[in-house]
Amino acid sequence: MASASAKSIFIPRVSSKSHSSVSNRSSLLPFLKSSSSSSISLKSSRTRSPCLVVRDAIKTIESPEISVSQGQKLELTSLDTKPTVLVSEKLGEAGLEVLRSFANVDCSYNLSPEELCSKISLCDALIVRSGTKVTREVFEAAKGRLKVVGRAGVGIDNVDLQAATEFGCLVVNAPTANTVAAAEHGIALLASMARNVAQADASMKSGKWQRNKYVGVSLVGKTLAVMGFGKVGSEVARRAKGLGMHVISHDPYAPADRARAIGVDLVSFEKAITTADFISLHMPLTPTTSKIFNDETFAKMKKGVRIINVARGGVIDEDALVRALDSGVVAQAALDVFTVEPPPQDSKLVQHENVTVTPHLGASTKEAQEGVAIEIAEAVVGALKGELSATAVNAPMVPAEVLSELAPYVVLAEKLGRLAVQLVAGGSGIKSVKVVYKSARDPDDLDTRLLRAMITKGIIEPISSTFINLVNADYTAKQKGLRISEERVVVDSPPEFPVDTIQVRIANVESKFDSALLENGEITIEGKVKGGIPHLTCVGSFNVDVSLEGNLILCRQVDQPGMIGRVGSILGEQNVNVSFMSVGRIGARKQAIMAIGVDEEPDKETLKRIGEVPAIEEFVFLDL
Repeated sequence: MASASAKSIFIPRVSSKSHSSVSNRSSLLPFLKSSSSSSISLKSSRTRSPCLVVRDAIKTIESPEISVSQGQKLELTSLDTKPTVLVSEKLGEAGLEVLRSFANVDCSYNLSPEELCSKISLCDALIVRSGTKVTREVFEAAKGRLKVVGRAGVGIDNVDLQAATEFGCLVVNAPTANTVAAAEHGIALLASMARNVAQADASMKSGKWQRNKYVGVSLVGKTLAVMGFGKVGSEVARRAKGLGMHVISHDPYAPADRARAIGVDLVSFEKAITTADFISLHMPLTPTTSKIFNDETFAKMKKGVRIINVARGGVIDEDALVRALDSGVVAQAALDVFTVEPPPQDSKLVQHENVTVTPHLGASTKEAQEGVAIEIAEAVVGALKGELSATAVNAPMVPAEVLSELAPYVVLAEKLGRLAVQLVAGGSGIKSVKVVYKSARDPDDLDTRLLRAMITKGIIEPISSTFINLVNADYTAKQKGLRISEERVVVDSPPEFPVDTIQVRIANVESKFDSALLENGEITIEGKVKGGIPHLTCVGSFNVDVSLEGNLILCRQVDQPGMIGRVGSILGEQNVNVSFMSVGRIGARKQAIMAIGVDEEPDKETLKRIGEVPAIEEFVFLDL
């Protein structure tokens, strides 16, 4: 702790009035000296979005262009405009109407990679289907403006998720609207293949009557292996059970209880492919699943097995499948997807007499097309608004009910992070942060990924040009060598609230406000949500209670009468409105912490006068 005679005064870089609702990152740089001749220009928020996934809970107002000149007068020089959404593949009119109600929509189909890269720097969002490749080059060409990529469908293998994450771009998909359509198409291919419907139809239309040639096989009692027990796979399983089939499934991530509820046995990959009469593929295309069905895999299957694929063409080695069909190991195949789409006209696989093919029709029903268009449009618009997203694929899949419940704590988490980093003295490199959540709930029943991301955002953004959101929070922290650990402590508090308090500790740093240090040398602050409003409840070993709205002044003082009035008078004389004030002390007439919430940022002279009050030993101004 500092001696009673020591005083620590922190002067922010920029002083300006009436901007508590403006997100001014430059005013949050705690390690820079102020300059009377400083001139700062912040670009329109269209090029630097607030946190894509969590900003709905934060309710931060996006800033128009701000100019702060020598006189430090805040000017609003331009207004924000509608975001621009590029739709690169055909989307249903219902979805386009949703987009047009919020954004400028550019429907430009069949773009070459070069044309896409050329246009993308002018766009805030991009909507694709399966034909557009959203590569690293696209994200680089966007120059930070692209905030969200929407995939109108389930699969996202045509989007470079690693690059999207690194650039802080959210990727959302439409995972539910075409689920039933894809499952129905899988069942249609299963049944038509088993009964040779396509081949018999072609035969009759060529003038033949070949009843003996197209004898089929029954489905009842046969074993169907569903490879991938996600949304579509599980719906296929339900329908196959209704056809009297025995259904097994392989999916290393599927909950066993969900499979049992449908009457499906989860088995190993090996057992699935060696015991099935029919194999239906519903797995994503990843480096692990690419060409997972190959010569070696086919050799292990039952002779005469039949394969259906309405997932991704790349999971099958198509040359190997042709060989398996020619040898009779695979009796028939029904394919809706291919490694290259459209496949070559002379494709041996497409032309094979034992193969039934359709041109990627899994989601092609009128109902599904409209549903997908609306679902992806709403997801993209929601992301642009900053709403919490449950369909993000490169961010933690936080269930909607968890997002809603944690929303009030999101603000608290970010502001605690911002407070903590501003308490760090210049020159101290932050390497280790510990977050302690106190809750009445079992630690396994508390999903803190969203809160951790917001604390990371609060810590990194004020001292970095990097923009943080739920998408890239963990990645960016790792890149910057910042280790964030979490501890969950069970306390006796109302169980209807997910979190009682959140505590942030920063170790091995110097503090510009010594009272924030515990005996172990860690900067420690704690807060909680009261009535939906975040409050600071503890600084170091001092208990306080101040609403985290506007800005904050922390003073360590000798506890004596008149201190609140004296500091309040100094602020009032300069027309600085005090919104909240709290005093925490260790004992009467001993040391105390006074926490003062202010709506405006005091100028340098006002801060200097506060620091000159004899009983005040140290103080710090914190911009929230």
